[in-house]
Amino acid sequence: MTTHPLLPKPWRNRIFAVTWISYAGLYFCRKNFSVVMPLLMDEYGFTKTDLAWVLTGYSLIYMLGQFVNGLLSDRFGPRIIVATGILISVFSNVAMGFGASLFLFIFMMWSNGYGQSTGWPGLIKNMSTWFRHQERGVVMAWWCTCYVVGGFLATIFATYWATNEMFFADLGWRRAFWAPALVLTVIAGIYALYTRNRPSDAGLPDLPEEDAGEGASSPISSTERRSVLQEVLSDSALWVTGMMYFFTKMTRYAFLFWLPLYMTEALDYTESAAGYTSSVYEIVGFFGVLMAGYASDKLFQARRFPVGALMLYGLALILLLHPTLAELGAVANIISIGIIGIMTFGPDALMSGAAAMDIGNQRGAATAAGLINGMGSCGQLISPLLVAYVADHFGWDSMFYLFVVFAIISGTLLATKWNYGKRVVPAS
Repeated sequence: MTTHPLLPKPWRNRIFAVTWISYAGLYFCRKNFSVVMPLLMDEYGFTKTDLAWVLTGYSLIYMLGQFVNGLLSDRFGPRIIVATGILISVFSNVAMGFGASLFLFIFMMWSNGYGQSTGWPGLIKNMSTWFRHQERGVVMAWWCTCYVVGGFLATIFATYWATNEMFFADLGWRRAFWAPALVLTVIAGIYALYTRNRPSDAGLPDLPEEDAGEGASSPISSTERRSVLQEVLSDSALWVTGMMYFFTKMTRYAFLFWLPLYMTEALDYTESAAGYTSSVYEIVGFFGVLMAGYASDKLFQARRFPVGALMLYGLALILLLHPTLAELGAVANIISIGIIGIMTFGPDALMSGAAAMDIGNQRGAATAAGLINGMGSCGQLISPLLVAYVADHFGWDSMFYLFVVFAIISGTLLATKWNYGKRVVPAS
């Protein structure tokens, strides 16, 4: 087999940076709602169940959008699909800044959910056409830090604008919608101007996928599209990963949206302290993403499933211990939340990123990523109402114990595919 030369480094760096910034930027108009939730409860008397319905509506549209936009990004290319989605998210956040009713928040979060759903499958597609299979483990480990760092920066940014009265104090929580929308508008322009769907759009030779055949990175016909979809759907690893992601994403979104409220109610933190402390979940989770990617390529010969399984079993253990650790004080709480972040974000990023690309190959990368993330979003859909019900009826500690069970189930699912992707080295 002929080794294809690497594409020019400036272009690879450019695609990496622009797609990384774009997905990190989407979090500025996603994570801000969780920071604003306690303030909306105080001002409008919304209950946890009211807010759970807002998040459920968002999650429903986000879930459906994943399935649709994965197919659309494979068909039309991610550049137009993602850029349009980013602008929809901007519009939705601007509108929520004018909100005063539960109905408006529900409707605008539906719109936001669709815009946000273009990001993951489209940008995974972008990366699959610019980076070779054998380098994706480490490359995607660094790339997947986009949503960890993005979530952290978005939380800090939204907390500042929601609670700091130095600028435009009379606008209150509305600033936490409008300031992120301004940031994301700039990012939309950067993405549309500087990204390309594939190397040939920049006058460079496309990278052939080693197991996808000639012309794998080119647009595909309707017949080929059906073939790719059938190929992806017939791989049992897709369904194992999707089921695992159902439970893992349910857990991750519970922490993303509810950590600030958990700390204000269960630990008596102020809104400001809860917002800043909850950001530890993302920023320490950054290291979990890198750990998973490097372990996958360097220790497990590009196998993603064993790394994901082991980290999920570690997640189960720290979730079991967290209620006890949180009672020991702020430092112990921060350490526990940080470890939860590592053990959540590691398998989450590895299986929805590099593993999805392995399953879908270059032609079907967006489809596989959309299907896996869509199945995960089914868990995200259930998460808000589940958390609200458990917290109201059984207390916040019970939420952690429930997620212990989910982590064990997820780890066991991945363990069934322990050797998936193992390459047999021929005898010399």
